[in-house]
Amino acid sequence: MAGSTETLVIGASAAGMATAAELSRRGRTFEILEADDVVGAAWRRHYDRLHLHTPKRLSALPGLAMPGSWPKYPSRDQVVEYLEDYRRRFALRPHFGERVRRLERRDGTWEATTDRGVWHSGNVVVATGRARVPVRPTWPGMHDYDGDVLHSGDYRNGARWSGRPVLVVGFGNSACEQALDLVEHGADVHMSVRSPVNVLPRDVLGVPVLALGIMMRRLPTRVADALAAPMVRATVGDLSKVGLVKLPYGPNTQIARDGHVPLLDIGTMARIRQGRITVHGALDHFTPGGVVVAGGGGLDVDAVILATGYRAAVDEFLVGSEDVCDPSGTPTLSGDPTNLPGLYFCGMYVSPAGMLREIGIEARRIASHIDGRARVDWAGPGASGGGTVGSTGPAPAG
Repeated sequence: MAGSTETLVIGASAAGMATAAELSRRGRTFEILEADDVVGAAWRRHYDRLHLHTPKRLSALPGLAMPGSWPKYPSRDQVVEYLEDYRRRFALRPHFGERVRRLERRDGTWEATTDRGVWHSGNVVVATGRARVPVRPTWPGMHDYDGDVLHSGDYRNGARWSGRPVLVVGFGNSACEQALDLVEHGADVHMSVRSPVNVLPRDVLGVPVLALGIMMRRLPTRVADALAAPMVRATVGDLSKVGLVKLPYGPNTQIARDGHVPLLDIGTMARIRQGRITVHGALDHFTPGGVVVAGGGGLDVDAVILATGYRAAVDEFLVGSEDVCDPSGTPTLSGDPTNLPGLYFCGMYVSPAGMLREIGIEARRIASHIDGRARVDWAGPGASGGGTVGSTGPAPAG
């Protein structure tokens, strides 16, 4: 199936559906393309233990609060339930199973080629997320290793490794929560940490640290970091005592400069201090029975979990991506008009105030701009109105 519409939304998770809901509220027409057969597909694939690191009151999308009976930090399954409720609440009808293979601007309109045909639109909102394609590094000796190697995106829980040694590569939020999950399942857990890090507690005296981030987000990053430093020292302590190296700049600068969220600790640091998780340096190479880390230390491990991140990889399907993306295919602007007329990205900005909250802000801003632009700029041939009830989908869009 294919056709024409005023706005094409690519991706049917939080960012795509929030944008579609805001377009609907303004009476604009749109269609949503989704590569998978469900909304929120990426959320459904996350590990079992996952909970939001932002409280529910700061994580709701525009127009629908999360249930008051839910815990402060909703689980993965509750987020999936919420996204399904959001779809029903706004009568959104994504075109499922439509993976965008190519997106380009031709003759003044956008042309999206999917597995099922070609769509034309005056505007396109790419809401496929920063975590679309797993980053899977390789090391010498990897092919001769006898154990399991999996990306953190394929990790579900640690039950299969109870009583067995496992190495987690990385020190982001997924790495640290999966290491914690492995400990809770009785594994002998090791972590390979290549780079300096920042660590924040998820809560300070019962207050979510991201709520403090919202209060300080208008400050220059260095000022915000200076104000936060005493709290970080008091709650996290000296990282060097547990074999970690602190970044030379604070968490707000890290987000702005590197595009990475610092660890929001929910118990991993305590397990490291207790000796339940052993920290090592960078992974150097694999051996048939394990790995060798920086400094020459050998580890016999039955599994290696690569918590090595993801790429937005917009360059895989967007023609002209070099005008709006960095070399890794990550958009350089999210929530505002780009250099390419009618093209928007939603949910691509790493926010110190939480991704879901930022998505809601961006969705409103994008819909408002499209509302003004689309009224005067585009009347496509046979514009289908499928719209005020749209569609979504992670492209490759997938």
